[in-house]
Amino acid sequence: MKILIVLTSHDQLGDTGLKTGFWLEELAAPYYEFKAAGADIVLASPQGGQPPLDPKSNTEAFRTDATRRFEADAYAMAALASTVPLAEVTHEGFDAVFYPGGHGPLWDLAEDPNSVKLIETTLQAGKPVALVCHAPGALRHARRADGQPLVNGLKVTGFTNSEEAAVELTDVVPFLVEDELKRLGGRFDRAADWQSFVVQDGLLITGQNPASSAEAATRVMAQLAR
Repeated sequence: MKILIVLTSHDQLGDTGLKTGFWLEELAAPYYEFKAAGADIVLASPQGGQPPLDPKSNTEAFRTDATRRFEADAYAMAALASTVPLAEVTHEGFDAVFYPGGHGPLWDLAEDPNSVKLIETTLQAGKPVALVCHAPGALRHARRADGQPLVNGLKVTGFTNSEEAAVELTDVVPFLVEDELKRLGGRFDRAADWQSFVVQDGLLITGQNPASSAEAATRVMAQLAR
């Protein structure tokens, strides 16, 4: 079993002068869920190499057992430092694709044609795609074979408007994940802020926030077991 994890390469939080990137828990928790199931994992990003870590995700308030384990794992850290350029990977050779969030994906993965193609072709090949927190924003340009938005009519979730308001970035992000998924015809559902919540519709698996990342990975493994 082989899983592709796609991370952002974007490190600027709009015009604030602050840094962003991927959210560490949303990589670390799924990484070890997949490892525990015996999967091989490949990390990719638009630019390849070391993707930017959202510095806030590595502060004490947001550290978890999984993030501490990841940072102490020399093999995992080496893989993170040398992600494969997204243009060089396809769904072939992988059983599933997983997108961690962080705010970075709203700027690059949401617009990256290689990412859009990867999502479309992976699902067309009958393989699951999971996206957590802000990463469901990467679905905004994905289309079905009939040209309709990929999420149109599908059950989805992602970082909510109220969660974005709580972190005071509503006016900084290029778009709100909840609003965009609804605009595209997605049947958006949610739990209370910061609670683990995962929605699956066929092969598409979406998680609401960082707390949802381990459960989203578990859903991927359950789908593969079928």
